[in-house]
Amino acid sequence: MKAILQRTTHSSVSIDGEIVGEIQQGFMVLLGIIEGDTKKEADALAAKLAGLRVFSDEQDRMNLSLQDINGGILLVSNFTLGADCKKGRRPSFSKAARPEVAKPLYEYFIQQLHINGVEQVETGEFGADMELNITNDGPVTIILDTDELIVK
Repeated sequence: MKAILQRTTHSSVSIDGEIVGEIQQGFMVLLGIIEGDTKKEADALAAKLAGLRVFSDEQDRMNLSLQDINGGILLVSNFTLGADCKKGRRPSFSKAARPEVAKPLYEYFIQQLHINGVEQVETGEFGADMELNITNDGPVTIILDTDELIVK
């Protein structure tokens, strides 16, 4: 699994001009589910996101987690994170998990975020054409890849 997270003061996702998910302070997360990903990757990534300390404390140091600030996550599935751009100029998306595998794992990931203490999890719609509105705070943008988080 790959995730791009942005620390945000406000984020929303719209479909056909209608807001379907919205948070204030927290993480805007683009989630790419890659061929071969399992619940093991979802568990590790959900735990990492819930506990990642990138919010400012009283000394303006990145020392607080999402749970510490009672922040939310706006989660949007994004198969393009599985892009392979090694050959030519047109990306191949063959490494992205097929929808029949990715969607149940995406739904499982949402449950794992809740289990890890994230109370507010807003989402887009899996597979839909969506428009994102992100107010990046910092800017703080972090790329997480379970290939680097899990010892295999």
